Amino acid sequence: MRNDNEDVAMKESRRRERQAALENPETDIGLCGWVLVGASLLLMLLTLPLSIWMCIKIVKEYERAIIFRLGRILRGGAKGPGLFFILPCTDSFINVDMRTISFDIPPQEVLTKDSVTVSVDGVVYYRVQNATLAVANITNADAATRLLAQTTLRNVLGTKNLAEILSDREEIAHSMQSTLDDATDDWGIKVERVEIKDVKLPLQLQRAMAAEAEASREARAKVIAAEGEMNASRALKEASLVIAESPSALQLRYLQTLNTIAAEKNSTIIFPLPLEMMHGCHRFSLLLLLGLISDPDKHLKKGRRLIIY
Repeated sequence: MRNDNEDVAMKESRRRERQAALENPETDIGLCGWVLVGASLLLMLLTLPLSIWMCIKIVKEYERAIIFRLGRILRGGAKGPGLFFILPCTDSFINVDMRTISFDIPPQEVLTKDSVTVSVDGVVYYRVQNATLAVANITNADAATRLLAQTTLRNVLGTKNLAEILSDREEIAHSMQSTLDDATDDWGIKVERVEIKDVKLPLQLQRAMAAEAEASREARAKVIAAEGEMNASRALKEASLVIAESPSALQLRYLQTLNTIAAEKNSTIIFPLPLEMMHGCHRFSLLLLLGLISDPDKHLKKGRRLIIY
């Protein structure tokens, strides 16, 4: 942690030195340069008040102006926001937008560490932190940042396998942000955020992963069903032990089963009746006592059959 802080401090110190060297050059414009500046100032005074409209410029709140006088950056660095003054013929300026800019990284075909080809795209948010460095150190900061983001995405994802790309998007984005920020520090650009938008897999790989996931779910379902059968068999074993202690409990269970079957409008009812209950009692009389058939004629009209064994 201490080494990281020292590296950040050293980078910041070097950046400030470069910025100071650009904003406060040691060499002067020379005698010829001063003559040209004086002539430009004289021309402006002779053409007043028309020339004042050419010399006064305005930059917006989110912009900064880098003024070049005879090709050199004017002392003091970026100007703005508001009004600033330039000399005709000798001064020129470049406006730099300081707002946060976002752009999409085009889909990149990347070969992962485990030899899987994936298509990955993302989005980058950056802003110009130092207008002087962004103008003096690079031709086109926006285009350079876009190209660097594409190559950085390919380099970072090339060191990851497919599982890491799908699960560790935040870590990959943070790694890309750190790499881009270090590379664009000399350009006066601050990379604020990097996000991975989408990871597209080949169709065959998608089918293989779907089949694997389905097989895994079926295996878990079978395990759960087997555990349920095991628990049910244990419960049935305990119930059989309880019923074995009382013979009448088994008969009550028979009656409950018959009641459940009769409620579903079945045409045939099979009712197991133990032979012990038939000693000294007629079958038909027993059914009347149980209340299962209150009207035999009506029961026969419905077309139902009662089988007793």
